Amino acid sequence: MVRALMPFVSLNLGDRILKAIQEAGYTEPTPIQAAAIPEILAGHDLIGIAQTGTGKTAAFVLPILARLSGMTSDGGNRQATRALIVAPTRELVVQIEENVRAYAKHLPLRMATIVGGLSERPQIQALRSGVDLVIATPGRLLDLMGQRHTDFSRIGFLVLDEADRMLDMGFLPQIRQIVRALPQKRQTLLFSATLSREIEMLTKEFQRSPKTIQIGRRANPAETVTQFVYEVSQSLKPALLMHLLRDPSFDSVLIFARTKHGADRIARKLEVSGIRTGTLHSNRSQNQRLRALAAFKSGEVRVLVATDIAARGIDVEGISHVINYDFPMHPEDYVHRIGRTGRAQAIGDAISFITPEDHGSLRSLERFIGRGIVRKRAEGFDYQAKPQENTAPRPHQRNSPRAESRGNVPAGQKPRGQGRRWRR
Repeated sequence: MVRALMPFVSLNLGDRILKAIQEAGYTEPTPIQAAAIPEILAGHDLIGIAQTGTGKTAAFVLPILARLSGMTSDGGNRQATRALIVAPTRELVVQIEENVRAYAKHLPLRMATIVGGLSERPQIQALRSGVDLVIATPGRLLDLMGQRHTDFSRIGFLVLDEADRMLDMGFLPQIRQIVRALPQKRQTLLFSATLSREIEMLTKEFQRSPKTIQIGRRANPAETVTQFVYEVSQSLKPALLMHLLRDPSFDSVLIFARTKHGADRIARKLEVSGIRTGTLHSNRSQNQRLRALAAFKSGEVRVLVATDIAARGIDVEGISHVINYDFPMHPEDYVHRIGRTGRAQAIGDAISFITPEDHGSLRSLERFIGRGIVRKRAEGFDYQAKPQENTAPRPHQRNSPRAESRGNVPAGQKPRGQGRRWRR
């Protein structure tokens, strides 16, 4: 049962944490925070499920900080880490780090972030100097564990954030390897916006009699997000996107592409048309990704084009529209995508481009979320128009079978203008 909203002062987080919360401008916890914080302070393992943008990060960061601040290290190994937070992407690690630094500003907390794409040396130095809390992505963390740069013998808290992604078939072996290196006596917390029943069964490997807190319906996207579907042929997607972006109300737009190459193509097309655009995917270096995200947050770029895995952790206020340029293959990804707008009860729009090949995925999604999505036609758009092609291929390009593998082209169908790409 979800507790009624209450002031943070009633949650027994400690004066120094309360001071930081107040300085951040918060007075009342969100429902997931009000329900989860007392259970975590009581020492229970926990599964927390709530929509994106509802304050899940603070729901586990605040009680962990409170418990760490109440512990003493006298007689213990000063270098041993006491809390470990694992997240699937570098962006999400950075977001969690920002939360920890804000809430722990009045605490003598030592922290390290461990991510790929940056030099190992400062991360190793931080671990060797001794840290209370580590926030990490699985790959780099395992690398440094294998090099014996970590001391997790005193870990008392483990958090798996975005647990649905962490425990899917891609991350599960890495998570198992990390967990095997931790003390069995620990508190394990799993948080996510979605969690399938199959994945929930796997959590029994890592948790002991966990409490489950679920805010809202398990697969329900944010209620403040208005959702539309635009049916369009694959070849007319670029033109439809440009048509929509002529509307000035599309002032902060996050576009999702299925592949890294597809994201790059969309971004190049928009830049050529005079629309400032950034890209966020795993082929970009960490510094490139951070710069793109910072430019989007500041409004320097109007549009950010991203892939699913790279977009985990995007926490940007005021995103007016999310556009699914390529419809997601998995319903859970749709929920995470559209949750990037309508955050913290703000209002936003989510638009999905649907080709005939996507109808099956759309039906699966509607069953998953328990509602139909409104079909809509873009006013003033010519659905009968011939797609425009870029007639200026770069000199080194050739027509080749490999061209079919680039981007999001249905199997067996050659893309229009094969061998040509949008100009840089």
